Amino acid sequence: MKIAVLGTGEVGRALAPALLNLHHAVSVGTRDPEETFHSNETFRELLNQYPGIRLASFAEALRGADIVVNALYGPACVEILSQLSAALDSRIIIDISSPFNGRIEGAILNPVNTDSLGEQVQRALPNVRVVKTLNTMAAVVMTEPGIVGTADHSVFLSGNSADAKETVTELLYSLGWSDIVDLGPISTSRASEMLLRMWIDLYKALGTDLFGFRVVRPAKSDPHTLSVP
Repeated sequence: MKIAVLGTGEVGRALAPALLNLHHAVSVGTRDPEETFHSNETFRELLNQYPGIRLASFAEALRGADIVVNALYGPACVEILSQLSAALDSRIIIDISSPFNGRIEGAILNPVNTDSLGEQVQRALPNVRVVKTLNTMAAVVMTEPGIVGTADHSVFLSGNSADAKETVTELLYSLGWSDIVDLGPISTSRASEMLLRMWIDLYKALGTDLFGFRVVRPAKSDPHTLSVP
């Protein structure tokens, strides 16, 4: 597939080479490719290591893409994506954005509880198929779940399109994920986005970002298993 990764931050730098190694055609979109190449030494080193990754403007990266990864800075992503609405029409967007402004000390989640960034992206782009996922872990864990224990921790999906979620599920399997939990429509991204507060506090408590969340289920034969109509 042709995959456009929007954003050159930590998430984009983790996903782009991982997707390239899975034999996808990967373009990374940024506002100004020349400025990024000359000023972002970390990303320049990544391009030297993985010459198959194409650095391009947002519009160029999106051209012909089957899947778009929103790895943009959360507080700015809805505005940026809205400006690209024509190029994004009918695409699958994997939304990894975070409702947290890490540049402000003491920042809180915004939006939270009654809305989510996943829903805001979907409302801003009604003709695209947004799938929220990979937003409950560190960037390095997104592409290498086995770096955490036995890799049996959980990754969550939220989205309104069953077909889009099926496509994203296959991509997650190829990245090494095995426990993929479909939470339901895009409104359920409120829940996974709110896990960020727990993630931050766990990171501080554990002193590492190499951890994940695991959903432990009762065995089907367990007599205490509840039947939900």
